Amino acid sequence: MATSAGNSPTVNPLAAAFAAFDPADPQYASLVVETMLSEACAAGASDLHLQPGQGGLELKYRIDGVLAPVCAFSGNYGANIVARLKILADLLTYHTDRPQEGRIRRPETDVEMRVSTFPTLHGERAVVRLFGGGARFQRLDDLGLPSGDCALLRRMLAETSGAIVVSGPAGSGKTTTAYACLREIAQNSFSQRSLMSIEDPIEVVVPGVAQSQVNPQAGLDLATGLRFLMRQDPEVILVGEIRDRNTAEAALQASLTGHLLLTTFHAGSAAETVSRLLEMGIEPYILQSGLLAVINQRLLRRLCRCARPTNDPAAKLGLPVEKVLLPAGCEECRGTGFTKRLLLSEMFVMLRKDLGGAVLTRSNSVELERLAQRAGMTTRWQRACEAVENGSTTPAEVRRVLGFSEHYLEAK
Repeated sequence: MATSAGNSPTVNPLAAAFAAFDPADPQYASLVVETMLSEACAAGASDLHLQPGQGGLELKYRIDGVLAPVCAFSGNYGANIVARLKILADLLTYHTDRPQEGRIRRPETDVEMRVSTFPTLHGERAVVRLFGGGARFQRLDDLGLPSGDCALLRRMLAETSGAIVVSGPAGSGKTTTAYACLREIAQNSFSQRSLMSIEDPIEVVVPGVAQSQVNPQAGLDLATGLRFLMRQDPEVILVGEIRDRNTAEAALQASLTGHLLLTTFHAGSAAETVSRLLEMGIEPYILQSGLLAVINQRLLRRLCRCARPTNDPAAKLGLPVEKVLLPAGCEECRGTGFTKRLLLSEMFVMLRKDLGGAVLTRSNSVELERLAQRAGMTTRWQRACEAVENGSTTPAEVRRVLGFSEHYLEAK
């Protein structure tokens, strides 16, 4: 049977649908999985977690970047639920001792689902990543970038060479931004530019782009695929993600040879992105000559309109802000106090004065950020403080996403 997380009677509205199913029904696992996926889509979840434990299988949804417990399935039903999920994803149900990855494709919806299973002490753990379709975040204007940065980025997308890197931690919307850039180019070029990609995996289909997916079994990794792709006469190239030196070198070399390159990279800030690429062994002159810009971003939960002001200084959590709103919780936000998310971004533009020279001398990320800020870059911390001041989010949410680094002092 299904109970709300913590084995208490079902009170979570997301769990109510599961409580009605009879575990003795032969279709129980199928009904649970079908409801689980549809409810996750309806709730706007980005991920679905199935966590096995001694007491059964716990279900959680990641909504607006935060895991929310939904319910727990007791007894031995958990294994059947995971097995049903594996069948839908074309995975081998009898392999429970090794990781597997697959996809659930539903032509009737615009949501693509990637399934990953992993063996644990109490059974298989499963995670489903839900990729929204083409209805949201189609173009740059949909992302929520600051107007100045958006206009500058749009001009850069019209360039014929150079690299634009979108960086941030996992779950910060990097791929969404990269696809929006690619879609912007495709729709503005009227099929007069050759657009290609090499990805791992392809997450969204973009009309007008020849998209390819890596295949390690066939020896096709990102770096190898990029080298062969260069013989296909591309003008714009999307490399799904830079993960190693070989891919970084191949990608940035392409930006020096008459190709506009879009890619993503895991890094905590725009300046750290440049610094980490240098640490990977990329020659400074390649970055100085080939890199157009780095966009670093985060996603913060946006306060619901039920938020209330507070005069408690402790609520600022050390941020240099005057006005603070705190979440209250209502039916509209399911009691969380937040609804949807907002984008925080900073844009490191290589063409700005002194930045190229600092890269050539291998300056560290702290110095690069200081110079970029002096040249006009608004940092992620400054954006975060602005968002708190205008009532869009809270200091606690800023700290949850950006941490407790002292860089915020530069926003004063």
